[in-house]
Amino acid sequence: MFRFRLAMAIVVSFGFVLFLGIMLYWSSNQVAWHFQRSQAAYQAFEHYERLSQEAYRHFKQRMDRLISDSPTAAAGVELSKQRLYLAMQALRDNAVQTKPPGDDPDKSAELERVAHFTAFLDASGYRFDDIERLREQGKPELAMQALSKFSEEEIDGKFQPLIDAAINAERGKAGQAKQAMEDLVARSRWVAILASLAAAVFSLSSGMLLLRGVKKPVEALMKGTDEIASGNLDYRITVNTHDEFAYLASHFNQMAEELDVQQTKLREGRAVLEKRVAERTFELHRLNEELKRMDTARLEFLADISHELRTPITVIRGEAEVTLRGKDRDALEYKDALRRIVELAMQLGTYVKDLLALARAESANLQFEWDSLDLAELVAAAAEDFRLMAEEQGHSVTLDAPGTPLWVYGDKQRLRQLLFILGDNACRYSNPEGRITVKLWTAANQAHFSVADQGIGIPAQDLGRIFDRRFRSRNALDARDDGSGLGLPLARSILKAHGGDIAVDSIENAGSTFTVTLPMIAPETAD
Repeated sequence: MFRFRLAMAIVVSFGFVLFLGIMLYWSSNQVAWHFQRSQAAYQAFEHYERLSQEAYRHFKQRMDRLISDSPTAAAGVELSKQRLYLAMQALRDNAVQTKPPGDDPDKSAELERVAHFTAFLDASGYRFDDIERLREQGKPELAMQALSKFSEEEIDGKFQPLIDAAINAERGKAGQAKQAMEDLVARSRWVAILASLAAAVFSLSSGMLLLRGVKKPVEALMKGTDEIASGNLDYRITVNTHDEFAYLASHFNQMAEELDVQQTKLREGRAVLEKRVAERTFELHRLNEELKRMDTARLEFLADISHELRTPITVIRGEAEVTLRGKDRDALEYKDALRRIVELAMQLGTYVKDLLALARAESANLQFEWDSLDLAELVAAAAEDFRLMAEEQGHSVTLDAPGTPLWVYGDKQRLRQLLFILGDNACRYSNPEGRITVKLWTAANQAHFSVADQGIGIPAQDLGRIFDRRFRSRNALDARDDGSGLGLPLARSILKAHGGDIAVDSIENAGSTFTVTLPMIAPETAD
C-alpha cells in the first residue's frame, strides 16, 4: 500500500532527525561539562597564583621586619597578612563552593591541598612569631639562624613544591578538559556527517521509489480527468496496482459511467423541456395577444361607457329643471325629487370623471400644463377646501405648514386634483368627529406633505394593492359602497408624471397617513 510505504519513509526520516537531535543535545551537554571543568581549573589556577604571590609578599615583609625592625616594615606585615588571608579565603571558598557537573575525582585532592596550605600558613605564622621573640630576647643570631632554617626547609622545601604541585594539577585538569572537549567535538562531527549522509541516501532512495510509484498512476489520473473534462465520458482509467491509486481509478471510472448515464438523461430531458417550452411560449404568445385585445376592448369600453353616462346625467338634470319650471306642486315633493336627482347626478358625474381619467391615464393621454408654483400656497388652499367638506361630516382639519414659499415645477390643477383625492378619501373614511391633519415640510431638497386621518385604516394584506385600478380594501367596501377604486391609481399617475412618489402608513381601525414627495426647485429658478 502506498500509504504504508509513505508512512515508513516518514517514520525513518523522523528517526534520523530525532537521532541527530539527541546527538546534538548530548554533545552540547558534554561540551558544556568539559568547558565548565576547564573554567573551574583556570579559576583555581588563578587563585593558587594569587596565593603564591601574596604568600611570598607576606614572607618578604616578615623577613624585612626581622632584619630592619622599622615601623614601616611592621605596617607592611599587617597589610600583607590581610591580603594573604583574603587570598587563602578566596581559594578555600572556590574549592568548597565550585561544583562542576558530574563527579569530580580530584575534588578531595584539591580540598586536601587547601587544608595543607591553611595548615602551613598557620604554622608559618607561629614560626615567625617565635623568631621575633628570640630577637626581642636579645638573641639576634639565634633568630637569624632560625629564620634562615625556616626559609630553606619550610618555604623552599615545603611551600614552593606544594604551590607548584597545585598549579600543575590545575593546569593538567584544564588541559584534560580541553583535550576531552576537542575529542568530543571531533567525534560528534563525524557522527553528524555519517548520520547526515545516511539520512540523505535514505531520503533520496525512498523519494525516488515513491516518485516512481506515484508518477504513472498520477499521470493516468490526470489524463483521465482531461478526457472527462473535454466531454469524453467513454474514457476509462487503467492503473495496474493494488494501492490507493487503483481504488481512486476504480471510483473515477464509476463516476464517469454515472456521468454518462446522467448526461444521457439530461439530453433527453432537455429535448422534452425544449418541446414543452416551445409549446408554452406559443400558448403565452397567444394569451398575450388575447390580453392585448381584451385590454384594448376594456379601454374602449371605459371610454364608451363614460360617453354614454353623459347622456343620462344631462337628461336627469334637464328633467329636474323642467320639473322646477312646471306647475306648482307640493314643496316637500319638489325638494325630495330634486334632492334625489341632484345626488344621483353628482354621483354619476363623479363616476364619469373618474372613468374618463382612467381611460386617459391608461391610454397615456393625460395632459399637463407645466409651470413653477408655490406648493405651500396650494396646500393651504386645499386645506381650506378640506375644512368645507369635513364640516359636513363633523370632522376637523388642522394644517401644519411653513410660512415661506416652497417652489416646485408641475401642473397646478393636477396637483390640486391629487390633494382633493387624498382629502376626499380622508373625509369619507374618517370616524365621526375625527381629526384630519395636513402637514407640509422639506428635507434633502425635497418637499413632503401628508394627509392623516383617524378613520377605518387599511388592512395590512391590502396595502400592496390599494394603488391598483378599481381595487378597494375589504373594510372600505364594508364602510361605503359608492367608491370606484380609481382615485389612488390616478393620484399615483399624477405623481409619476411629476417625478414624485407616494407612500402609505396605515393601521386598521386607527387611521391612515398618505405621504407625498416632490422634487423642489431653487427660488431663482421659479422667478
